[in-house]
Amino acid sequence: METPLIVTDFLDQARSHYGDEEAIVGTDGERFTYAEFGERVDRFAAALQDRGIEKGDRVAVLDPNTHYHLEAAHGAMGIGAVHTPLNYRLEPDDYEYILSDAGVDAIYADYEYAEKIEAIRDDVPTETFITNDAAAVEGDWESFDAVLEDTAPEYDRPEMAEDEVITINYTSGTTGDPKGVCRTHRTETIHAYLMSIYHEITDDDTYLWTLPMFHVNGWGHIYAVTGMGATHVCTRGVNADDVVSSIRDEDVSLLCAAPAVLNQLIDYYETEGEPEMTGANPVRVTTAGSAPPEATIRAVEDRFGWYLKHLYGATETGPLITISDAKRLIDDGNRFEIKKRQGMGVLGTDVRVVDEDGNDVPRDDQTLGEVVVRGNQIMDRYWNKPEATEEAFTDRVEGYYHTGDLATIDENGMIALRDRKKDIIISGGENISSIELEDTLFDHEAVADAAVIPAPSDEWGETPKAFVVPSNGDPTDPPVSAEELTAFTREQLAGYKVVRRVEYVKELPKTATGKTQKYELRQQEWADEDRMIGEG
Repeated sequence: METPLIVTDFLDQARSHYGDEEAIVGTDGERFTYAEFGERVDRFAAALQDRGIEKGDRVAVLDPNTHYHLEAAHGAMGIGAVHTPLNYRLEPDDYEYILSDAGVDAIYADYEYAEKIEAIRDDVPTETFITNDAAAVEGDWESFDAVLEDTAPEYDRPEMAEDEVITINYTSGTTGDPKGVCRTHRTETIHAYLMSIYHEITDDDTYLWTLPMFHVNGWGHIYAVTGMGATHVCTRGVNADDVVSSIRDEDVSLLCAAPAVLNQLIDYYETEGEPEMTGANPVRVTTAGSAPPEATIRAVEDRFGWYLKHLYGATETGPLITISDAKRLIDDGNRFEIKKRQGMGVLGTDVRVVDEDGNDVPRDDQTLGEVVVRGNQIMDRYWNKPEATEEAFTDRVEGYYHTGDLATIDENGMIALRDRKKDIIISGGENISSIELEDTLFDHEAVADAAVIPAPSDEWGETPKAFVVPSNGDPTDPPVSAEELTAFTREQLAGYKVVRRVEYVKELPKTATGKTQKYELRQQEWADEDRMIGEG
């Protein structure tokens, strides 16, 4: 018997079995059972239908990790609308592009970020605007809680098919505008299953939301944690003191954290005199992005007493495609080496490392190739970008998603990233396009030429660094200071994209056809590192 995989099943399951159990701890301490959470979701779904939102319409959510995000997401999906989470670190121009590109019909925005939407309100197709604190926001916004109070919890749930798109997650690319990653009921469900398996989620887990919910739907945890009947502990961003307090006070057992967040926690631990880092439950933590250095893993496991896992993937892949948690392969002598690797493919996922002709490279942990992947959790397509979709699935091997990451693979089939094919910088878990930064620098009259690459950072794994040829041709006496260029990028871009380091040069290395050889710059910058990818 074949049963369609539909994302509404996750909350339905929790309500059926865990209605009286705690579902959510809000950022203000408010608590909701699964029955209460489910009713709020129903009311929001009904409110959307009352405002003309139908199956297939896009509903954007701009929110830190609060209960409103969970309610808005599940409410939208309950009527078959397409959940479109937004990165709260972006700027108004970014939101204008995304809301217009996706044709967003309604948006819920947290009061702290709603002003960025208000600034471009007249330039987007969106007609319904809801926030959690209308009094704190200029413009005509409805109050989330008032909307719920005025709406009965009954709505018409449409028929849904597992191959229909239910979320669009926008991700930064190597060229200009971000791409909308379309994920179906099936891809979201399979991915949530995989996260439940590899994060070993059970109904007595308490999950702390340090990972942004907008990141590919919180790595699927908005589904997996919910479906298992576990408890969500919400946050408004990452503050080390609050994180540690929540872990102790709420007996947190699971969280996810980029290496940059782990480093923040290590600094806190050392500054505060090595406080207790657990509550009543043992803690599991998963990290991704740039591999953490050995010192970070050692501190987390040996000093905090947590168990660390390292996964790898991308927005297009769910993200989970590999994990380093290979207990049968780990011994006292190789623990850190294995945990730093991106790992082996998870169940039902075919991960290969291939050469330029699409042939598998030898498992010698020496030969470089591109990571390509095929699995049920891989995206359906890019929204309104058929050419980009075709390229992503056909470049070297037909039918595989091409990650653009270069890696080696060992005898056990565990991959290790060595470099990037694409010019993407991953800083603190955020994707930053080097081309976008270069375009911004070129807008400054004192910049004749520029190339931006990832530079090693103990705090962020990688940080943007610009090699700049000044307009006067004299790198020893440029007409603009490095600090002024940093300030210039801060004025133009989201804060996490700012060029943190600037080095003036006489000229950039070029090919015979005039293309900048960034590989040479990366080699120079990462000469003292084990790999040319941010590992601290």
